[in-house]
Amino acid sequence: MIESHAPLYDAFKSVLNTIDTQRVQELLAYMNTEAINFNLFKNNAFIERKFPFDIIPRIVSHQEFMYLEKGIQQRIYALNLFLEDIYGAQKILKDGIIPSEFVFASKAYLPAFANTPVSKNIRVHISGIDLVKNSVGDGWVVLEDNLRVPSGVSYPLSLRILTRKVFPEFFEKLPIQSVHDYPKRLEAAMDYVNTGGINVILTPGRYNSAFYEHSYLAKQSGTVLATGDDLFVEKDKVYLKTYLGKKARVGAIYRRLDDDALDPVEFNADSLIGVPNITQAYRAGNIALMNSIGNGIADDKGIYYFVPAMIRYYMNEEPILQNAPTYLAFFEKDRNHILQNLRTLVIKDVAEAGGYGVVFGSKLSKNEREALKDAIIKEPRRFIAQEVIEFYDIECLTNEGTLSPRKADLRMFSIFSDDIFIWPCGLTRYAMDPSSYIVNSSQGGGFKDTWVLKESK
Repeated sequence: MIESHAPLYDAFKSVLNTIDTQRVQELLAYMNTEAINFNLFKNNAFIERKFPFDIIPRIVSHQEFMYLEKGIQQRIYALNLFLEDIYGAQKILKDGIIPSEFVFASKAYLPAFANTPVSKNIRVHISGIDLVKNSVGDGWVVLEDNLRVPSGVSYPLSLRILTRKVFPEFFEKLPIQSVHDYPKRLEAAMDYVNTGGINVILTPGRYNSAFYEHSYLAKQSGTVLATGDDLFVEKDKVYLKTYLGKKARVGAIYRRLDDDALDPVEFNADSLIGVPNITQAYRAGNIALMNSIGNGIADDKGIYYFVPAMIRYYMNEEPILQNAPTYLAFFEKDRNHILQNLRTLVIKDVAEAGGYGVVFGSKLSKNEREALKDAIIKEPRRFIAQEVIEFYDIECLTNEGTLSPRKADLRMFSIFSDDIFIWPCGLTRYAMDPSSYIVNSSQGGGFKDTWVLKESK
Protein backbone atom coordinates (compact mmCIF):
# COMPACT_ATOMS: atom_id res chain seq x y z
CA MET A 1 0.00 0.00 0.00
CA ILE A 2 1.32 3.46 -0.90
CA GLU A 3 1.36 6.09 1.84
CA SER A 4 1.75 8.89 -0.67
CA HIS A 5 -1.76 8.18 -1.99
CA ALA A 6 -3.00 9.65 1.30
CA PRO A 7 -4.87 13.01 1.24
CA LEU A 8 -1.85 14.83 2.75
CA TYR A 9 -0.06 14.53 -0.57
CA ASP A 10 -2.80 16.09 -2.69
CA ALA A 11 -1.73 19.66 -1.90
CA PHE A 12 1.92 18.78 -2.55
CA LYS A 13 1.13 17.24 -5.93
CA SER A 14 -1.05 20.17 -6.95
CA VAL A 15 1.93 22.48 -6.44
CA LEU A 16 4.34 20.03 -8.08
CA ASN A 17 2.16 19.92 -11.18
CA THR A 18 2.62 23.68 -11.67
CA ILE A 19 6.42 23.46 -11.66
CA ASP A 20 8.53 23.16 -14.78
CA THR A 21 10.16 19.72 -14.64
CA GLN A 22 13.38 21.28 -15.92
CA ARG A 23 13.86 22.78 -12.49
CA VAL A 24 14.33 19.30 -11.05
CA GLN A 25 17.65 19.33 -12.88
CA GLU A 26 18.53 22.55 -11.06
CA LEU A 27 18.10 20.77 -7.76
CA LEU A 28 20.27 17.89 -8.94
CA ALA A 29 22.97 20.38 -9.91
CA TYR A 30 22.77 22.02 -6.49
CA MET A 31 23.06 18.63 -4.80
CA ASN A 32 26.11 17.75 -6.88
CA THR A 33 27.69 21.06 -5.95
CA GLU A 34 27.03 20.44 -2.26
CA ALA A 35 28.48 16.90 -2.62
CA ILE A 36 26.16 15.19 -0.13
CA ASN A 37 27.98 11.91 0.41
CA PHE A 38 27.28 8.72 2.29
CA ASN A 39 30.29 6.54 1.67
CA LEU A 40 30.23 2.75 1.56
CA PHE A 41 32.66 -0.04 2.32
CA LYS A 42 32.24 -3.12 0.15
CA ASN A 43 34.65 -6.00 -0.39
CA ASN A 44 37.22 -4.20 1.77
CA ALA A 45 37.14 -1.19 -0.56
CA PHE A 46 36.20 2.42 0.20
CA ILE A 47 33.56 3.76 -2.18
CA GLU A 48 32.93 7.50 -2.13
CA ARG A 49 29.47 8.10 -3.53
CA LYS A 50 26.68 10.60 -3.65
CA PHE A 51 23.80 9.79 -1.31
CA PRO A 52 20.79 8.99 -3.55
CA PHE A 53 17.84 11.26 -2.81
CA ASP A 54 14.30 11.85 -3.95
CA ILE A 55 12.50 15.20 -4.16
CA ILE A 56 9.12 13.79 -3.15
CA PRO A 57 9.02 14.21 0.65
CA ARG A 58 7.34 12.14 3.29
CA ILE A 59 4.58 14.34 4.74
CA VAL A 60 3.57 14.06 8.40
CA SER A 61 0.53 15.88 9.77
CA HIS A 62 0.78 18.08 12.84
CA GLN A 63 -1.40 15.70 14.87
CA GLU A 64 0.70 12.71 13.84
CA PHE A 65 3.91 14.49 14.79
CA MET A 66 2.52 15.42 18.21
CA TYR A 67 1.79 11.75 18.82
CA LEU A 68 5.28 10.70 17.70
CA GLU A 69 6.84 13.49 19.75
CA LYS A 70 5.21 12.34 22.98
CA GLY A 71 6.00 8.69 22.29
CA ILE A 72 9.67 9.32 21.52
CA GLN A 73 10.13 11.66 24.49
CA GLN A 74 8.71 8.96 26.76
CA ARG A 75 10.96 6.32 25.25
CA ILE A 76 14.15 8.40 25.46
CA TYR A 77 13.42 9.39 29.04
CA ALA A 78 13.01 5.74 30.05
CA LEU A 79 16.14 4.65 28.18
CA ASN A 80 18.18 7.38 29.88
CA LEU A 81 16.87 6.22 33.27
CA PHE A 82 17.81 2.66 32.32
CA LEU A 83 21.38 3.68 31.49
CA GLU A 84 21.71 5.66 34.72
CA ASP A 85 20.39 2.63 36.61
CA ILE A 86 22.39 -0.07 34.81
CA TYR A 87 25.64 1.81 35.47
CA GLY A 88 24.52 2.57 39.01
CA ALA A 89 22.24 0.78 41.47
CA GLN A 90 20.90 -1.74 38.88
CA LYS A 91 17.47 -1.77 40.50
CA ILE A 92 15.78 -3.01 37.32
CA LEU A 93 17.93 -6.15 37.49
CA LYS A 94 17.45 -6.69 41.22
CA ASP A 95 13.69 -6.42 40.76
CA GLY A 96 13.78 -9.04 38.00
CA ILE A 97 12.38 -6.85 35.22
CA ILE A 98 15.35 -7.72 32.98
CA PRO A 99 17.46 -10.86 33.59
CA SER A 100 20.88 -9.87 34.92
CA GLU A 101 22.63 -12.54 32.87
CA PHE A 102 21.07 -11.15 29.69
CA VAL A 103 22.59 -7.71 30.32
CA PHE A 104 25.97 -8.96 31.55
CA ALA A 105 26.36 -11.26 28.53
CA SER A 106 26.27 -8.30 26.14
CA LYS A 107 29.60 -7.00 24.83
CA ALA A 108 27.99 -3.57 24.77
CA TYR A 109 27.70 -3.50 28.56
CA LEU A 110 30.87 -1.95 30.02
CA PRO A 111 31.11 -2.73 33.76
CA ALA A 112 34.39 -0.80 33.99
CA PHE A 113 32.28 2.37 33.78
CA ALA A 114 29.87 1.48 36.57
CA ASN A 115 29.28 4.38 38.99
CA THR A 116 30.89 6.87 36.60
CA PRO A 117 28.76 10.03 36.89
CA VAL A 118 27.94 12.03 33.78
CA SER A 119 27.20 15.73 33.40
CA LYS A 120 23.58 16.61 34.27
CA ASN A 121 22.77 12.85 34.45
CA ILE A 122 22.22 12.80 30.71
CA ARG A 123 23.56 9.86 28.72
CA VAL A 124 21.28 9.90 25.67
CA HIS A 125 22.14 13.35 24.29
CA ILE A 126 21.46 12.57 20.62
CA SER A 127 19.19 9.74 19.53
CA GLY A 128 17.78 8.39 16.30
CA ILE A 129 14.66 6.27 16.69
CA ASP A 130 13.78 4.15 13.65
CA LEU A 131 10.08 3.68 12.94
CA VAL A 132 7.86 2.32 10.21
CA LYS A 133 4.22 3.04 9.57
CA ASN A 134 2.20 -0.14 9.48
CA SER A 135 -0.19 -0.24 6.54
CA VAL A 136 -2.52 -2.28 8.78
CA GLY A 137 -4.18 0.24 11.08
CA ASP A 138 -1.86 3.17 10.23
CA GLY A 139 0.05 2.68 13.48
CA TRP A 140 3.70 3.68 13.94
CA VAL A 141 6.00 0.92 15.17
CA VAL A 142 9.50 1.32 16.64
CA LEU A 143 12.06 -0.93 14.95
CA GLU A 144 15.28 0.19 16.65
CA ASP A 145 16.72 2.63 19.16
CA ASN A 146 20.02 4.23 18.11
CA LEU A 147 21.73 5.76 21.13
CA ARG A 148 25.44 5.49 20.35
CA VAL A 149 26.38 7.56 17.30
CA PRO A 150 23.22 7.85 15.18
CA SER A 151 23.74 9.56 11.84
CA GLY A 152 21.49 11.14 9.25
CA VAL A 153 20.24 14.51 10.46
CA SER A 154 22.35 16.56 8.04
CA TYR A 155 20.94 14.95 4.90
CA PRO A 156 17.30 16.12 5.11
CA LEU A 157 18.54 19.43 6.52
CA SER A 158 20.78 19.98 3.50
CA LEU A 159 18.07 18.89 1.10
CA ARG A 160 15.54 21.21 2.77
CA ILE A 161 17.77 24.24 2.29
CA LEU A 162 18.35 23.42 -1.36
CA THR A 163 14.69 22.61 -2.03
CA ARG A 164 13.67 26.00 -0.65
CA LYS A 165 16.04 27.68 -3.12
CA VAL A 166 14.80 25.79 -6.17
CA PHE A 167 11.13 25.27 -5.27
CA PRO A 168 10.06 28.20 -3.02
CA GLU A 169 6.44 27.59 -4.09
CA PHE A 170 6.12 24.63 -1.73
CA PHE A 171 7.07 26.72 1.28
CA GLU A 172 4.88 29.63 0.24
CA LYS A 173 1.77 27.50 -0.28
CA LEU A 174 2.15 24.68 2.26
CA PRO A 175 2.37 25.07 6.09
CA ILE A 176 5.71 23.28 6.53
CA GLN A 177 7.50 23.56 9.88
CA SER A 178 10.96 25.10 9.86
CA VAL A 179 13.88 22.82 10.74
CA HIS A 180 16.88 25.11 10.47
CA ASP A 181 17.48 25.52 14.20
CA TYR A 182 18.84 21.98 14.68
CA PRO A 183 22.55 23.00 14.63
CA LYS A 184 21.92 25.74 17.19
CA ARG A 185 20.02 23.32 19.41
CA LEU A 186 22.95 20.92 19.13
CA GLU A 187 25.30 23.71 20.17
CA ALA A 188 23.01 24.60 23.11
CA ALA A 189 22.95 20.95 24.24
CA MET A 190 26.75 20.86 24.20
CA ASP A 191 26.85 24.09 26.21
CA TYR A 192 24.36 22.59 28.69
CA VAL A 193 26.61 19.65 29.65
CA ASN A 194 29.95 21.39 29.02
CA THR A 195 32.40 20.95 31.92
CA GLY A 196 34.50 23.99 31.02
CA GLY A 197 36.06 24.70 27.63
CA ILE A 198 35.21 24.71 23.95
CA ASN A 199 32.87 22.34 22.10
CA VAL A 200 34.29 19.80 19.66
CA ILE A 201 32.84 17.32 17.17
CA LEU A 202 35.20 14.34 17.10
CA THR A 203 35.29 12.64 13.69
CA PRO A 204 37.11 9.48 12.55
CA GLY A 205 38.02 11.42 9.40
CA ARG A 206 37.03 11.73 5.77
CA TYR A 207 36.91 7.99 5.11
CA ASN A 208 34.03 7.56 7.55
CA SER A 209 30.67 7.00 5.84
CA ALA A 210 29.10 10.01 7.57
CA PHE A 211 32.03 12.45 7.35
CA TYR A 212 29.86 14.83 5.31
CA GLU A 213 27.55 15.08 8.30
CA HIS A 214 30.35 15.64 10.80
CA SER A 215 31.78 18.56 8.85
CA TYR A 216 28.35 19.98 8.02
CA LEU A 217 27.17 20.04 11.64
CA ALA A 218 30.45 21.51 12.85
CA LYS A 219 30.20 24.35 10.35
CA GLN A 220 26.52 25.04 11.01
CA SER A 221 26.82 24.92 14.81
CA GLY A 222 30.06 26.88 15.05
CA THR A 223 31.75 23.89 16.70
CA VAL A 224 35.36 22.81 16.14
CA LEU A 225 35.72 19.71 13.94
CA ALA A 226 38.64 17.60 15.15
CA THR A 227 40.19 14.18 14.68
CA GLY A 228 41.84 12.17 17.42
CA ASP A 229 45.23 13.57 16.43
CA ASP A 230 43.99 17.08 17.21
CA LEU A 231 43.20 16.26 20.85
CA PHE A 232 45.28 15.19 23.82
CA VAL A 233 44.81 14.56 27.53
CA GLU A 234 46.88 16.28 30.19
CA LYS A 235 46.25 15.93 33.94
CA ASP A 236 42.87 14.33 33.25
CA LYS A 237 41.69 17.21 31.07
CA VAL A 238 41.17 17.23 27.31
CA TYR A 239 42.82 19.84 25.11
CA LEU A 240 42.71 20.84 21.46
CA LYS A 241 46.02 21.51 19.76
CA THR A 242 45.98 25.01 18.31
CA TYR A 243 48.40 27.06 16.24
CA LEU A 244 51.90 27.92 17.43
CA GLY A 245 51.95 25.09 19.96
CA LYS A 246 49.13 26.49 22.08
CA LYS A 247 46.24 24.51 23.50
CA ALA A 248 42.55 25.08 24.29
CA ARG A 249 40.60 23.27 27.01
CA VAL A 250 37.73 21.12 25.69
CA GLY A 251 34.55 20.80 27.80
CA ALA A 252 32.17 18.83 25.57
CA ILE A 253 32.75 16.40 22.73
CA TYR A 254 30.07 15.20 20.34
CA ARG A 255 31.93 12.07 19.38
CA ARG A 256 31.17 10.30 16.12
CA LEU A 257 33.11 7.10 16.75
CA ASP A 258 32.20 3.99 18.71
CA ASP A 259 33.42 3.08 22.18
CA ASP A 260 35.97 0.55 21.00
CA ALA A 261 37.72 3.19 18.87
CA LEU A 262 37.51 6.03 21.39
CA ASP A 263 40.54 5.40 23.59
CA PRO A 264 43.37 3.04 22.50
CA VAL A 265 44.56 2.82 26.12
CA GLU A 266 41.17 1.73 27.51
CA PHE A 267 39.67 -0.14 24.57
CA ASN A 268 41.22 -1.28 21.28
CA ALA A 269 44.96 -0.68 21.32
CA ASP A 270 45.00 -0.76 17.51
CA SER A 271 42.70 2.25 17.19
CA LEU A 272 44.36 5.07 15.29
CA ILE A 273 41.41 7.47 15.46
CA GLY A 274 40.81 7.79 19.19
CA VAL A 275 42.27 9.96 21.94
CA PRO A 276 44.63 8.20 24.37
CA ASN A 277 43.45 8.45 28.02
CA ILE A 278 40.26 10.36 27.20
CA THR A 279 38.43 7.89 29.46
CA GLN A 280 40.51 9.15 32.39
CA ALA A 281 39.18 12.66 31.80
CA TYR A 282 35.67 11.22 31.45
CA ARG A 283 35.88 9.33 34.75
CA ALA A 284 37.24 12.46 36.45
CA GLY A 285 34.19 14.44 35.28
CA ASN A 286 36.32 16.82 33.24
CA ILE A 287 34.74 16.14 29.84
CA ALA A 288 31.18 15.60 28.68
CA LEU A 289 30.94 12.94 25.98
CA MET A 290 27.91 12.95 23.71
CA ASN A 291 26.75 10.23 23.69
CA SER A 292 28.04 8.64 26.88
CA ILE A 293 30.35 5.66 27.01
CA GLY A 294 28.43 2.40 27.39
CA ASN A 295 25.22 3.48 25.67
CA GLY A 296 25.50 0.46 23.39
CA ILE A 297 23.75 -1.72 25.97
CA ALA A 298 20.59 0.37 25.53
CA ASP A 299 20.40 -0.06 21.76
CA ASP A 300 21.30 -3.72 21.84
CA LYS A 301 18.54 -5.32 19.76
CA GLY A 302 17.88 -7.71 22.63
CA ILE A 303 17.43 -4.90 25.18
CA TYR A 304 14.96 -3.31 22.73
CA TYR A 305 12.60 -6.14 23.71
CA PHE A 306 12.44 -4.73 27.27
CA VAL A 307 11.86 -1.02 26.53
CA PRO A 308 8.08 -1.21 27.11
CA ALA A 309 8.80 -2.83 30.49
CA MET A 310 11.30 -0.03 31.26
CA ILE A 311 8.63 2.60 30.62
CA ARG A 312 6.24 0.87 33.01
CA TYR A 313 8.97 0.30 35.62
CA TYR A 314 10.63 3.71 35.69
CA MET A 315 7.71 5.96 34.72
CA ASN A 316 4.60 4.02 35.74
CA GLU A 317 3.13 4.73 32.31
CA GLU A 318 1.93 2.64 29.42
CA PRO A 319 4.10 2.91 26.27
CA ILE A 320 2.74 5.35 23.71
CA LEU A 321 4.70 3.80 20.84
CA GLN A 322 4.76 0.05 20.36
CA ASN A 323 7.65 -2.25 19.50
CA ALA A 324 7.36 -4.57 16.53
CA PRO A 325 6.12 -7.99 17.75
CA THR A 326 9.41 -9.46 18.93
CA TYR A 327 10.63 -12.82 20.23
CA LEU A 328 13.76 -13.22 22.31
CA ALA A 329 15.64 -16.43 21.59
CA PHE A 330 17.15 -16.14 25.09
CA PHE A 331 13.78 -17.25 26.52
CA GLU A 332 12.96 -20.91 25.89
CA LYS A 333 9.31 -20.26 25.00
CA ASP A 334 10.24 -17.57 22.48
CA ARG A 335 13.09 -19.68 21.13
CA ASN A 336 10.76 -22.60 20.44
CA HIS A 337 8.37 -20.24 18.64
CA ILE A 338 11.22 -18.88 16.50
CA LEU A 339 12.46 -22.34 15.56
CA GLN A 340 8.97 -23.50 14.63
CA ASN A 341 8.10 -20.38 12.60
CA LEU A 342 11.44 -19.42 11.10
CA ARG A 343 10.03 -19.28 7.58
CA THR A 344 7.67 -16.39 8.45
CA LEU A 345 9.90 -14.29 10.69
CA VAL A 346 12.69 -11.71 10.35
CA ILE A 347 15.79 -12.78 12.29
CA LYS A 348 18.25 -10.17 13.56
CA ASP A 349 21.72 -10.59 15.00
CA VAL A 350 21.77 -8.30 18.06
CA ALA A 351 25.42 -7.33 17.55
CA GLU A 352 24.94 -6.06 13.99
CA ALA A 353 23.80 -2.66 12.73
CA GLY A 354 23.17 -0.79 9.50
CA GLY A 355 20.96 -3.51 8.02
CA TYR A 356 23.63 -6.19 8.41
CA GLY A 357 22.69 -9.44 10.13
CA VAL A 358 19.01 -9.13 9.08
CA VAL A 359 17.61 -12.33 7.56
CA PHE A 360 14.12 -12.95 6.16
CA GLY A 361 13.26 -16.57 6.88
CA SER A 362 11.08 -16.72 3.78
CA LYS A 363 14.10 -16.11 1.55
CA LEU A 364 16.30 -18.86 2.98
CA SER A 365 16.81 -22.27 1.43
CA LYS A 366 16.08 -25.35 3.52
CA ASN A 367 19.79 -25.81 4.26
CA GLU A 368 20.18 -22.16 5.20
CA ARG A 369 17.22 -22.36 7.57
CA GLU A 370 18.68 -25.44 9.25
CA ALA A 371 22.04 -23.70 9.65
CA LEU A 372 20.32 -20.67 11.19
CA LYS A 373 18.36 -22.90 13.57
CA ASP A 374 21.61 -24.48 14.72
CA ALA A 375 23.12 -21.04 15.31
CA ILE A 376 20.09 -19.92 17.33
CA ILE A 377 20.22 -23.05 19.50
CA LYS A 378 23.96 -22.65 20.02
CA GLU A 379 23.91 -18.89 20.78
CA PRO A 380 20.37 -17.87 21.81
CA ARG A 381 21.53 -14.55 23.33
CA ARG A 382 22.70 -13.50 19.89
CA PHE A 383 19.31 -13.42 18.12
CA ILE A 384 15.88 -11.84 18.17
CA ALA A 385 13.04 -12.48 15.74
CA GLN A 386 10.26 -10.16 14.62
CA GLU A 387 7.04 -10.53 12.73
CA VAL A 388 7.21 -9.12 9.21
CA ILE A 389 5.51 -5.72 9.24
CA GLU A 390 3.83 -4.70 6.01
CA PHE A 391 4.87 -1.10 6.26
CA TYR A 392 3.94 1.53 3.72
CA ASP A 393 5.58 2.14 0.38
CA ILE A 394 6.30 5.72 -0.60
CA GLU A 395 6.37 6.97 -4.17
CA CYS A 396 9.81 7.87 -5.50
CA LEU A 397 10.63 9.75 -8.67
CA THR A 398 12.88 7.55 -10.84
CA ASN A 399 15.56 8.78 -13.23
CA GLU A 400 13.09 8.12 -16.04
CA GLY A 401 10.63 10.60 -14.49
CA THR A 402 8.11 7.97 -13.42
CA LEU A 403 6.79 7.25 -9.94
CA SER A 404 7.78 3.97 -8.32
CA PRO A 405 6.71 2.67 -4.88
CA ARG A 406 9.54 1.79 -2.44
CA LYS A 407 9.62 0.63 1.15
CA ALA A 408 10.56 3.46 3.51
CA ASP A 409 11.23 3.92 7.21
CA LEU A 410 11.64 7.09 9.28
CA ARG A 411 14.49 7.98 11.64
CA MET A 412 13.43 10.71 14.05
CA PHE A 413 16.05 12.63 16.01
CA SER A 414 16.02 14.00 19.53
CA ILE A 415 18.33 16.27 21.52
CA PHE A 416 18.32 15.88 25.31
CA SER A 417 19.41 18.92 27.34
CA ASP A 418 17.15 20.73 29.82
CA ASP A 419 14.29 18.94 28.06
CA ILE A 420 13.90 16.42 25.24
CA PHE A 421 13.53 18.16 21.89
CA ILE A 422 12.11 16.13 19.00
CA TRP A 423 13.17 17.59 15.68
CA PRO A 424 10.10 18.26 13.47
CA CYS A 425 11.66 16.50 10.53
CA GLY A 426 13.47 13.20 10.07
CA LEU A 427 15.46 11.03 7.71
CA THR A 428 13.13 9.01 5.51
CA ARG A 429 15.17 6.19 4.00
CA TYR A 430 13.89 4.18 1.07
CA ALA A 431 14.97 0.99 -0.65
CA MET A 432 16.54 1.43 -4.07
CA ASP A 433 15.29 -2.04 -5.00
CA PRO A 434 11.47 -2.02 -5.42
CA SER A 435 11.27 -5.56 -3.97
CA SER A 436 13.46 -4.93 -0.91
CA TYR A 437 12.51 -4.23 2.71
CA ILE A 438 16.07 -3.14 3.57
CA VAL A 439 16.25 0.66 3.49
CA ASN A 440 19.49 1.33 5.40
CA SER A 441 21.88 3.89 3.96
CA SER A 442 24.79 1.51 4.53
CA GLN A 443 22.99 -1.01 2.31
CA GLY A 444 22.79 1.49 -0.54
CA GLY A 445 19.38 2.99 0.26
CA GLY A 446 18.36 6.53 -0.65
CA PHE A 447 16.80 9.31 1.40
CA LYS A 448 14.00 11.87 1.38
CA ASP A 449 13.17 14.95 3.38
CA THR A 450 10.32 14.67 5.88
CA TRP A 451 7.88 17.58 6.01
CA VAL A 452 6.03 18.06 9.28
CA LEU A 453 3.05 20.35 8.82
CA LYS A 454 2.16 23.19 11.16
CA GLU A 455 -0.99 23.14 13.24
CA SER A 456 -3.95 24.19 11.11
CA LYS A 457 -5.75 27.33 12.26
